[in-house]
Amino acid sequence: MNILLIETATSVCSVALVGDEGVVAELHSDQPNAHSSRLSVFIGQLLDQCHIPFSQLDGVCVSSGPGSYTGLRIGVSTAKGICYALGIPLLAVPTLQSMAAQYYAQHPEYRGMVCPMIDARRMECYTALFAAPSDMLKPVSADIITPGIYDTFLDRGEVTFIGDGAEKTRPILGQHPNARYSPSFTISATGLASLALENLQQGHTEDVAYFEPYYLKDFVAKKSVVRGLFETDHSHINTLKN
Repeated sequence: MNILLIETATSVCSVALVGDEGVVAELHSDQPNAHSSRLSVFIGQLLDQCHIPFSQLDGVCVSSGPGSYTGLRIGVSTAKGICYALGIPLLAVPTLQSMAAQYYAQHPEYRGMVCPMIDARRMECYTALFAAPSDMLKPVSADIITPGIYDTFLDRGEVTFIGDGAEKTRPILGQHPNARYSPSFTISATGLASLALENLQQGHTEDVAYFEPYYLKDFVAKKSVVRGLFETDHSHINTLKN
């Protein structure tokens, strides 16, 4: 079984391949505004490196949001195009759930709660709270971070805040003795792996024609930024298994 994983909900553009033995390889870039130019290239490079032709894919799983409007549109449209062309299932996993699954997989000894956060500008974050990848304690919401907002959970035990929205909350939430932060955490398509396999095995697939990302908030257009000619490319490939 081979499932292509696509993560474009934030500034990170990440693709990975998961098989019966787990994640085989991952490729990602944290270069801003690179999704439209990088995603299709990354997919081709990833499959070439793994010696897996498109015809051997059994499904495509995409991070479904919330997150960047543009990033989600690019990721979902690419996933739908591949699934339609190959006649294979489209799978979707909520972005915040995949972030929590990724953290728990990276820290199997951890027994506390996880609060993934995606930056939504100013002091607002897209967030949820998990006791395990499939145990959501607080539903997905767009929260304006204020003192005491998560004390109900922090008073019960450790909460680790992760994601690109987490660090800005440290001065407000970090004073609680049970608050933890993981600044090294970077969202990755690998977080989709276990949930994608579970969805495919249980037949939880999406309608290729009508599936839409979960934006949570309405899109607000902003002035485009022209990137310079000499930007540093931060992309790289991580081969996890031969």
